[in-house]
Amino acid sequence: MQSIIFETHKPAAGIVDASLATTKLGCFWTDDIAGSVAEYPALPGDARVDDAVVGGGFAGLWTAIKLKTEHPERRIVLLEAVRIGWAASGRNGGFCEASITHGEPNAEARWPEETGTLRRLGYENLDAIERFIAEHGLDVDFERNGTMSVANEPYQVEWLGESEDAEVVTLDAEGARARINSPTFLGADFSPRENANVHPAKLAAELARHAAEIGVEIHEHTPVQRLDGASGAPIRLVTAAGTVTAERVALCTNVFPSLLKRYRLHTIPVYDYVLMTEPLSEEQLASIGWEGREGLSDLANQFHYSRLTKDNRILWGGYDAVYHSGGRIKAEYEDRMESHRKLASHFFTTFPQLAGIRFTHRWAGAIDSSTRFCAFFGQAYGGRVQYVSGFTGLGVGATHFAADVIADRFAGRVTERTELQMVQQMPLPFPPEPAASIGVNLFRWSFDRADHNGGKRNVFLKAMDAIGFGFDS
Repeated sequence: MQSIIFETHKPAAGIVDASLATTKLGCFWTDDIAGSVAEYPALPGDARVDDAVVGGGFAGLWTAIKLKTEHPERRIVLLEAVRIGWAASGRNGGFCEASITHGEPNAEARWPEETGTLRRLGYENLDAIERFIAEHGLDVDFERNGTMSVANEPYQVEWLGESEDAEVVTLDAEGARARINSPTFLGADFSPRENANVHPAKLAAELARHAAEIGVEIHEHTPVQRLDGASGAPIRLVTAAGTVTAERVALCTNVFPSLLKRYRLHTIPVYDYVLMTEPLSEEQLASIGWEGREGLSDLANQFHYSRLTKDNRILWGGYDAVYHSGGRIKAEYEDRMESHRKLASHFFTTFPQLAGIRFTHRWAGAIDSSTRFCAFFGQAYGGRVQYVSGFTGLGVGATHFAADVIADRFAGRVTERTELQMVQQMPLPFPPEPAASIGVNLFRWSFDRADHNGGKRNVFLKAMDAIGFGFDS
């Protein structure tokens, strides 16, 4: 089912059909830079290095950069199974948020005594990303324009104004529509520095370029098959092309199964769906306003997210969160017209003045969902292997923070970051199948019920909240 506003204000079927008639199944971001980014060779054979990083997404790239910058004399290699940024890092919405905990309410629920510290560290983290991009001239379409969280249902209006962040401004319906003109908006919280929009595929490519320039050895098309280690012995990363032997290893493999068995039930792959419009004309853009170019999301359990691109397209994603039994990751799961049609329908409900616009791209990606909705940190072999995963769809900014934690831990530094409960505590794992599928489907059903019942959470959701076990829609 769909939330009430989207059930009662559906656009005509012909509008949805026409908008998707020529849509390409493929990620806009990666298409946009195709043919213009560097390619890196596969591992040529055995190698002995100081530090190895597994994973060529944001977390791995930031980690490699920080390790090499701190110790330029060390030999550091990054191993990527396919291409730099090809998975979650290159196909997300491009929201680089200050929150490192998937939003302030999540921090308040899990670490109430640390909420203020986590908020401050999140802003400092985003400030550091902004400085790095400016100092090194990274071409990533960075725009720090803030974010607006809108209420589309009357009960959601009651949730506005609850943030303890002094920078957040609460808007009534008129104020919200003055920023972004939609008949569904009943009010909003606007945070002017909370978010920066970026081109995620450009960010991955530019981080890789910088890493290579400072001496990080990058190898694409080099999947790591297993990790071997023993007390006091170097860590061995076995690939089809050869074995990399390293003193220290950082594992940044996101949604893909961990090379450390102990963490394999701590994340599940949840597919998220996205649409991208053609560039808006001046008249179309004027009809919705959006002069502040802020990031946009709504307050439902099953929420949407949206933003403008540099060339004034609208990205529109979210709502459906699909888990496939067995936790498999397959390319065919990205082609789900049911979800893309639903997104298109919701888009035209939100922006009826844009009827007639077409979507050029539709795609999906697997999110590394954890039961606490944000990243967790693990280690093995006496701290010589560090691990991060579970960003749950809000990792563009948080990966930079995670890289700082990994660098601190490798160096043996006790810092404000490393002492956080968020960093020291592990989330509950997901249960094995078939319990995982049953649980996820029960979460989705319960979220849908809550969105149809004034946001009231049922007994199941309240019980899961009480034990700190969650699934993010």
